[in-house]
Amino acid sequence: MHRDHEQFVAGIRNKTRIMLAFFSKEDKTQLYRTCAPMDFGPSRRARNPVDRYHFWDYDSDVGRHTLSLLPEQVVSMQLTDEYFEPGEFVTWNAQWFLPRDWGAFS
Repeated sequence: MHRDHEQFVAGIRNKTRIMLAFFSKEDKTQLYRTCAPMDFGPSRRARNPVDRYHFWDYDSDVGRHTLSLLPEQVVSMQLTDEYFEPGEFVTWNAQWFLPRDWGAFS
């Protein structure tokens, strides 16, 4: 787990956006994104099932808006004053690893 894991969990619990700094393997540099924290657990898509941080990326300009990052890729996570509504991005029958009270999206 990352040292800012509790910030991530608080973001899920309070539906608060996070300012995320992470190392992008694709871009080979550190990037910053405003994200909604979605979950922490294994990826259902990756070949390596190790636990990851899953985010909805509000700043993504193309393609998928989800980010799934290994803890060592995360530089920092800071809560912002902005809230999110899970209905903005949850369009599937979610089976979360971390408990939350998101109503119909829990």
